Amino acid sequence: VLPACLLALLLLAPALLAQHERGLIFNLDTGELCLQSAQCKSGCCHRVNGLSLARCAPKAAESQECSPKSIYGVYYKCPCERGLTCDANKTIVGSITNSNFGVCRDPHDSYSQ
Repeated sequence: VLPACLLALLLLAPALLAQHERGLIFNLDTGELCLQSAQCKSGCCHRVNGLSLARCAPKAAESQECSPKSIYGVYYKCPCERGLTCDANKTIVGSITNSNFGVCRDPHDSYSQ
């Protein structure tokens, strides 16, 4: 006979694994509420303004507005998709106020330099 705590663990394990796959806290889909970009599948937790709720959003594509990586993990403009760089004016004040916006560029594209 299995001890009660071991039995409970065996019964809860599939539910805990399923929760991690879909995510209540991590692995969130676009449009779901978030507090940090690490929670989102896309890697971007976006808010429209300082009073709005943040939601997971897709990363910025080439020629779209972007923010460089933020220490806060929440963006007014999402960072660029993989392989692109955010061509932005990076200042200390802008980093603190999360207002260093730029445009996503392909670093290997001669037109974007």
